[in-house]
Amino acid sequence: MSETELSAVVPVYNEEACLEALHQRLSAVLAKLTPHYEILFVNDGSTDRSPEILRDLHARDPAHVRVLFLSRNFGHEAASTAGLRHARGRGVVLIDADLQDPPEVIPELVARWREGYDLVYAQRASRARETWLKRATSALFYRVMRRLANLDLPRDTGDFRLMDRKVVDAFNDCPERNRFVRGLVCWVGFRQTGIKFHRDPRYGGTTKYNYFKLTRLAVDSIVAFSVVPLRLATLVGAVIGAGSFFMFLLVLLERLRGTGPERGYALLGTGILLLGSVQIFLLGIIGEYIGRIYQETQRRPLYLIQESLDVTEHVAAGR
Repeated sequence: MSETELSAVVPVYNEEACLEALHQRLSAVLAKLTPHYEILFVNDGSTDRSPEILRDLHARDPAHVRVLFLSRNFGHEAASTAGLRHARGRGVVLIDADLQDPPEVIPELVARWREGYDLVYAQRASRARETWLKRATSALFYRVMRRLANLDLPRDTGDFRLMDRKVVDAFNDCPERNRFVRGLVCWVGFRQTGIKFHRDPRYGGTTKYNYFKLTRLAVDSIVAFSVVPLRLATLVGAVIGAGSFFMFLLVLLERLRGTGPERGYALLGTGILLLGSVQIFLLGIIGEYIGRIYQETQRRPLYLIQESLDVTEHVAAGR
């Protein structure tokens, strides 16, 4: 069994402005908690100076810094998964590289873990320098997910959390490609609790999640954990079918009376366009699920590792 007590897993994509400060603050916090810790950086195909900085950090602190270099940018969820699959600690902290989630909160997470909780998530009490639109859409996402999915996803939480080894092992047993990490971590269950913290502004650089990527993540998350959209498609189809049958009966009755409608071509054309748009929308929902079935059947690796620094027990690809 590994002697490492705590692991910090850090996905990295073009974070050259944050890495030095992140390493300094993480090392200071973890060293006070235990001498047996590691910081596992996962370079997700960065195109800035992040790879060079990570190599330098490993050279300066080889006892604690380990690095995985993925062969290209596979996305935040895949990079997080790679880190969790290679972390050696009995407790594993997942944290972003931009320092919006303060490393100084980790002792609170560890304290609750040592009380016996298997999963301790950090819940945002405030979000510094974020627009009202970002806060509103984030709040809406969590509330929609809780309604649509059979998943007790804590509100206002990101990936920042501490997981016991049993939670990490259970997460690693989940084979799907379309991954929503914080959803899967909650899905595995075990004893969970949360702490409140104040989220800091980004330390440096720019966010990698624009609204298009956030929307895509939301769609992937809903499709991965809920079949409610498919049931909604069935419900809408049933309502429209019932309404159409009712209109047919009205028209037939008018015809039998000899007072059939002579006007209404504009209404008829609008109705056809409306029904056509609804059909296309519902086909799009079905297509989202079919597309993900197709991706799962391809069985491609979730990520590929190009190089590793002090990661002795790694595999060439993530399945």
